[in-house]
Amino acid sequence: MSARGGTALTFGVAVALVTGVTLGNGGANVMPVFVDDFASRFTLSDSGAGLVAATQLMATAVVTLLLARRAARPGRVRMARLGLALSGAGFLGAALATDPVTLILANLVLGAGLGAVYAAATAALAATDDADKASAVTVCGVVAATALLIMGVPVANNDLAEGAGFLLMALCCLLAWPLVRRLPDGPPAPGPESSGTAEAASGRPSVVLLVGTALLWAVTQGAWSYASVLGRQHTGMSHSAVAAVLAGSSVVGLAGAVVGPIAARHFGRMRSMVGFVTAQALAMALLTFTHDPVLFVVAAVLWQACQLAVLVQMLAAAALIDPTGRLVASLSGAGALGTGIGPLVVGGILDGAGAGILSLVLACGTMGSSIPLMRMTVASAKAAEDRRSVASPVG
Repeated sequence: MSARGGTALTFGVAVALVTGVTLGNGGANVMPVFVDDFASRFTLSDSGAGLVAATQLMATAVVTLLLARRAARPGRVRMARLGLALSGAGFLGAALATDPVTLILANLVLGAGLGAVYAAATAALAATDDADKASAVTVCGVVAATALLIMGVPVANNDLAEGAGFLLMALCCLLAWPLVRRLPDGPPAPGPESSGTAEAASGRPSVVLLVGTALLWAVTQGAWSYASVLGRQHTGMSHSAVAAVLAGSSVVGLAGAVVGPIAARHFGRMRSMVGFVTAQALAMALLTFTHDPVLFVVAAVLWQACQLAVLVQMLAAAALIDPTGRLVASLSGAGALGTGIGPLVVGGILDGAGAGILSLVLACGTMGSSIPLMRMTVASAKAAEDRRSVASPVG
């Protein structure tokens, strides 16, 4: 799957991709820490803090979707840098805000900036010469970098001053400015191997595919938001024990990002995708209702590993279908949208119906929402086969 005529995945390109995707999705990944900060600074209620969080997350998702088409054309480095400048200004505004209205406006600005960075960086994934390798390397790097941010932001808030975590994120935007220079700035040059692929010509995702992606991420990220609560209430583990389990599962789950491409090569994209999605659905259901600490740990690790394997497969499949990057950016925006609404939906089901019903909803929701992604996976396999047959004609 490497004969795509794209940019070679050098160290500099990998660093640029990891930097862009980490910051573009940084608001969502570090949001629990942000919520603690501005809720205490402004004495906000849970609903008030949720409104601020939703403002940033929705701005990121909407801007990512709106810029997906633009990100398919040359100029990604400029787009990423404009997004970094806007995000940095928003982070500074959030750090210096003295009232909730200013805080909301600052989060709206920084969310829009992060959306621009996310659209540019995710679209650039499709311009590499090996979609599977680029996706796996990027996902692994993003998980590691995000873990550092999750540890660093609360340290800044506690050791320096309230709001200092936002200053740290503004500093990260500044440091990222030279690093994103190596982003593939446009789609691969069109060649004979891509001339017969209709999907690559348009790159326009269907509404069904976008909705399915949003629902899948709403289910997974929404459930993950309550994993700590479920672990403490159902298994009797302490706060620190549950936190250690979830942190450890995220690290061990990196194996999924490595195994995903290997499984796709050995068993086929469709078959491996079905296996990972099924295992993820069962693991989510088990983690939600089990009262056994050992089963909780096993379910958490399996869940994270399968989720990362599915993410890598999704990004690689979208990159193979559409080398311009529009499809990858659009799916990333839909995933960000689902991430923003997931906790609200899952929390409502948990409060209204209980963990037993929630486990069933999570399993069924994961399987159902993954169907459009599986169809896309089949299309990606066909696109890759078409390119190979055109690049290596018989006779």
